[in-house]
Amino acid sequence: MARRLLPGRSRAMRASDTCCAEAAVAGGVADDTEIALREAGLRHVDDSTPGITRIRRGSGFSYVDPKGNRVRDAATLARIATLAIPPAYEAVWICPDPSGHLQATGRDARGRKQYVYHPDWDALRDTDKYGRLAQFGTILPRLRARVERDLARNGMPREKVAAAVVRLLDATLVRVGTPRYARQNRTYGLTTLRPRHVTVRGSRLRFQFTGKSGITHDVSVNDPRVARVVRNCADLPGQCLFKYVDSDGQVRDIGSTDVNAYLREVTGGEFTAKDFRTWAGSVHALALLRKVAAETTEQEAQRRKAVADAIKTVAQRLRNTVAVCRKCYVHPAVIDAFLSGEANADGPVRARTRLRADEARLLRLLEKTGAA
Repeated sequence: MARRLLPGRSRAMRASDTCCAEAAVAGGVADDTEIALREAGLRHVDDSTPGITRIRRGSGFSYVDPKGNRVRDAATLARIATLAIPPAYEAVWICPDPSGHLQATGRDARGRKQYVYHPDWDALRDTDKYGRLAQFGTILPRLRARVERDLARNGMPREKVAAAVVRLLDATLVRVGTPRYARQNRTYGLTTLRPRHVTVRGSRLRFQFTGKSGITHDVSVNDPRVARVVRNCADLPGQCLFKYVDSDGQVRDIGSTDVNAYLREVTGGEFTAKDFRTWAGSVHALALLRKVAAETTEQEAQRRKAVADAIKTVAQRLRNTVAVCRKCYVHPAVIDAFLSGEANADGPVRARTRLRADEARLLRLLEKTGAA
């Protein structure tokens, strides 16, 4: 059985990004999620129930079922092999049910819990990401206010450095980063950047690095508080740029797991770093389509071309392909509103506290169309 991780798509198992699936594992599943699971032919499970355990034998492993019997079934062993659980992981739990939404958990060298999910659960999350976009827009002002407060903290605690990364996610739309890509491909995201990738002059930061798919990034930000955090991070020992000092005085890297845990803590929701890109892509697409709406005729071909041009522009901003951008980063309600002539039907929209006018417009559109 093939499988993908949430929210990324890497073949190697890694720390969960506190997505909706992890929230379900930690605190129960909402009724609508239960229904979606049943419709997908999946069953909600968690690793507190008996599962298959992994035991090292020589240079390899054997597996023991919940009854203490060695697993010899070829189909089960083949399924386990597709999970590609790294040999170094400890306390490995494997779901005995092939239809379990959670297929395996384990602990990495730092003791962090990591998750492997069923690919159909991954697909459900992809479908749901648009459904929660209005919720993200609603909590964004509160999140930005908390980031501002945490950036003012003394010292270099985890919350302060995580807040700096979140501010950069919001401002630059750069991906959060995956250690495996940095290690194997030398492509980087915010949490895997090295000190050499940034230049700080006063309050201005310039990030220059190679991102996912080999795309060159040259991004500038003017932010005094983030610049101060980055300078302090660069002075701490360690390979990665973003680091914090824990309660024992130990220097720790900030990873995507830390960033997404911070987002969940602050918002009380199941949001991840990727939601910033989906939000920004939809905001930008709506703004572009509103500009051309008055000039575009009723001819469908012309409107379709305008949509294609807008998606192309958004893709360039997000540093994505056009196909991925349309599928993953622009809410369908934005395109539908333009094609139906509703993109400019709602009149002027004022900015809100910590929410720009173009963001407030998208939020109103999502609420109006019931796309929340």
